[in-house]
Amino acid sequence: MGWAEDISQAVNYIEEHITDEELKIMSIAGHVNISPFYFQKGFAILCGCTVGEYIRKRRLALAGSELTSTDEKVIDIALKYGYDSPDSFSKAFCRFHGITPAAARKEGATIKSFAPLKIRLSLEGGNPMDYKIVKKDSFTVIGSCRTFGYENAKKEVPEFWTEHYAAGDGQYICGMYGVNHDADMTGEKFDYMIADNYDPTRHLPERFATKVIPAHTWAVFPCRGAMPHSLQNVNTRIFEEWLPACRDYEFSEGYCIEMYDDIRKYENGTKDENYYSEIWIPVRKK
Repeated sequence: MGWAEDISQAVNYIEEHITDEELKIMSIAGHVNISPFYFQKGFAILCGCTVGEYIRKRRLALAGSELTSTDEKVIDIALKYGYDSPDSFSKAFCRFHGITPAAARKEGATIKSFAPLKIRLSLEGGNPMDYKIVKKDSFTVIGSCRTFGYENAKKEVPEFWTEHYAAGDGQYICGMYGVNHDADMTGEKFDYMIADNYDPTRHLPERFATKVIPAHTWAVFPCRGAMPHSLQNVNTRIFEEWLPACRDYEFSEGYCIEMYDDIRKYENGTKDENYYSEIWIPVRKK
């Protein structure tokens, strides 16, 4: 089964279990036999929102429809769609629909819809995509670490980089790597590290941590152009083009490493049209 078909099946599974309390990333990814780690990443790239965000919006849209078309109590609808109190439901409902549940029941009230995703297969690709398969020995990195949830990572990881440099830590850790690691591949949380290669002769502040990156076979994808668009574009193409077309390899461990070239080589730093970076993903033979 192809990647797009897997996501489509996952969406169908979500719809069938939209009111289930146990509708979790683990159960959805397990239904299509994809690790939660890569399912989360692929879903967000292909669908434009996280799995949690999609489920939340679908539930609130359905709750709005039930409020306007039935006489069910607000608390019963709230519980049905995963909210354990009228207050938490009302706040989420108001953020999504722009009105309170009580106002939604008034004649002429306007609420929002959020239709189920439909994955349409189209003829794409046909463009060359550079990559190489490289075996790397284990190596050690050192840097700043933080744990993130997938839901807000797109916003919070760039903020982490900003904080790192604002605190003056760029003088110690330049940021050669962005190491994304979900050790259990559960798809709930992951560790992220702004890191450089570890040099035991350098004496750095104790707040920095070391991490051993194990030996792996990596699919290495070059990214050329101004950041962050060049890296984001390649990341999207990995899931939309490379993964569905690749017959020999599949993702293995819960790592994704971004490698950034020295900005001093480029007149406009990371915004230079020739700036170079890479995405490394561990793979294994199918």
